[in-house]
Amino acid sequence: MLKLFRHPRRSLISKLILSVGMTLLLSMSTWAYFNINEQKNRVMENIIANTNRLTNTIRLGTHYAMMLNSRDDITQIITNIGKQKSIENLRIYNKQGLIKFSNSAPEVNTTTNIKAEACDICHRTDPPLSELTLSSRTRIINSSKGYRLLGIITPINNEPSCATDACHVHPQGKKILGALDVVVSLEKTDQEIAGFERGILSLTVFVFLITSMLISIIVIRFVSQPIQKLIAETRFFARGEYDHQVDIAQEDEMGFLAEAINRMGKAIGEKQTELNRQKDEYQNLFELVPCLITIQDKEFKLIHYNREFADKFSPKHGDSCFQAYKGLDTRCSPCPVARTFQDGLPHYGEESRVNTDGSVTHWVARTSPVKNAAGELVAVMEVCLDITRRKELEVSLERSEKKYHAIFNNIPNPVFVLNRETLEVLDCNQSVSTVYGFFPGELIHRSFLEMFREEERTLLGQKLKTETVIHRMKQVNKSGRTLFVDIWISPSEYPGRNVLLVTTSDITQRLETEQQFIQASKMATLGEMATGVAHELNQPLSVIKTASSFFVRKISRQEKIDEDILINMLGKIDSNVDRASRIIGHMRLFARKSEGKLEKVQVNDILEKAFEIFSQQLKVRGIDVQWQIEKNLPQIQGDPGRLEQVFINLILNARDAIEERWGNREAEEGGKRITLKTWKTDKMVGIEILDTGKGIPNTILDKIFEPFFTTKEVGKGTGLGLSISYGIVKECGGDIQVRSEEGKGAGFVIQFPIQDTDDEKDHFTG
Repeated sequence: MLKLFRHPRRSLISKLILSVGMTLLLSMSTWAYFNINEQKNRVMENIIANTNRLTNTIRLGTHYAMMLNSRDDITQIITNIGKQKSIENLRIYNKQGLIKFSNSAPEVNTTTNIKAEACDICHRTDPPLSELTLSSRTRIINSSKGYRLLGIITPINNEPSCATDACHVHPQGKKILGALDVVVSLEKTDQEIAGFERGILSLTVFVFLITSMLISIIVIRFVSQPIQKLIAETRFFARGEYDHQVDIAQEDEMGFLAEAINRMGKAIGEKQTELNRQKDEYQNLFELVPCLITIQDKEFKLIHYNREFADKFSPKHGDSCFQAYKGLDTRCSPCPVARTFQDGLPHYGEESRVNTDGSVTHWVARTSPVKNAAGELVAVMEVCLDITRRKELEVSLERSEKKYHAIFNNIPNPVFVLNRETLEVLDCNQSVSTVYGFFPGELIHRSFLEMFREEERTLLGQKLKTETVIHRMKQVNKSGRTLFVDIWISPSEYPGRNVLLVTTSDITQRLETEQQFIQASKMATLGEMATGVAHELNQPLSVIKTASSFFVRKISRQEKIDEDILINMLGKIDSNVDRASRIIGHMRLFARKSEGKLEKVQVNDILEKAFEIFSQQLKVRGIDVQWQIEKNLPQIQGDPGRLEQVFINLILNARDAIEERWGNREAEEGGKRITLKTWKTDKMVGIEILDTGKGIPNTILDKIFEPFFTTKEVGKGTGLGLSISYGIVKECGGDIQVRSEEGKGAGFVIQFPIQDTDDEKDHFTG
């Protein structure tokens, strides 16, 4: 019997016994639970009723003694009644919580908390309750000795006889004079309840065990044993031994089932004979067909296969199709055999495997359902033909197509395929719609040069054929808006012709942002220049003021002014006015937004203009400036306004570095010095700006040209000056580097290539 419960999930009998047993156990447990609760409630109701009657008896017994105000009689009554074994406490409280009488003498005339457990029944409201139900006057408490106590408190009412008696008069409006509290022990009652519970539980367990045993015997005898016989005989059928008969002498469902299984075994034997005949026919067909043929069951096991398949794969007994074909542990997905098993229809599919030599073999597979005489789908025939050569050609073509589509569909930038000679657009990707506003069909068979300004088309046509990268070219989109783009050109092949693969990148927004940063930096620099301009304007204004004061004084005195003096002083006024105008014009030109054109410039002139506006300011701060200028430098290609901004930024940084090093301290001789140097080589023009400031730590030398990186205190630098200067120098085709010795100074070296061409190059205009 124990064997039935070793694997309950596999045993119908164990499931049946367990389910019936659990139902019986639940039913009897429910009955026991409600029965015990009902008995408990009845016992407690009787105890409470008896205790309440005892309380009323005590109250009536003491009533007469109270009327006579005989305290000794009351004390004696309380003491005598309190001697009963079941009574734990017997007290009479007055309305203030004072214990007037008690079966425990030490408690008399002691005061209890008016909000204590017994008193709180009435005193939880204000005014206290005068009428209470029995349930509200009853309480269950635990004693220190480990058993429960039942307490009932009863109000002592102010009766008319008390209010009119001459011995002790109580006001007629006073309803309650005190309370009688009786506490009895539930120890014996709890013992009786526990005994009753044990009895009920024992009866329940006994009935459950007896009933379960009877049910188990019946199920094993009439269900389990016949089923075991049926299982044993069907195993003979599974091995092909159909002459066995199941013998169950029962005239019930089990007997009928045994008879049905015997008939089924006989029928299966007959069908198996026919199936063996058909199997022999199939075997002959398999051996004659010059292709791979297998027959698979629903588990994808190889039921049979022809000689061609055996020679090619050498399958083992019990192999699945995916094990024999590919050496896999799970079936292929998608699988035409599986689809045929699902819907019973022929299906087509392609399969491949990696051979031991690393080559890949491909087949085309065709499946067909195999049904028995009753029309049941019992297997699937799969016929495979080798298509390896065709597949290799398809893969090669697909790889080529994927490469082409990847260029056009996976690159977010516009991509054009151009005729190498005519620059006609042969194809383009979808990104042209986003950037240029044209649909791809609108650009095909049009010249790529139509997207440029007319005056630039000839020059750009030659560059597209000879160069690989063209930076910052202007193009026009469908709406006529000018775009700035970078262009990458790569020779390639298109079906039947040589082409140019052209990729463009819209940099308009980036250049606009750069222009805004440059202009913002220039405005910040103008703030720095304000002090220098004030110093520079102060001298010509002083000369003008002195001359005008001299003329006013002479005229007011009606004194004659010599002609030579007049001419001399008017000449000074005129020259100083011109000087002030030049300074103001210089600031206005510097603040103006740059046109963004590169032209031939002389770096010495730009460096002198940048220094001119700060000369007086540097002099006032005690900073010496040394010039080491090489005359007659060749011209370079650059934007004069932006290059002046670069030199101003570097001079201001040199000034700040010197002041950060020395502060208010007196510098040693040569301690505050800025050196401005220019030179030339065969191919380059160089500019160097040196200072004797605090220098730049080696740990941050590689970061100083990064945007928003600054070594200055918060509020004294934006971190844009060097970053913008770096970008301007690079736009002009130059290079900028820094060298520093911490604590002794730093130097910035800028180099530009010498330009020989007369052509001007348009750059971005903000």
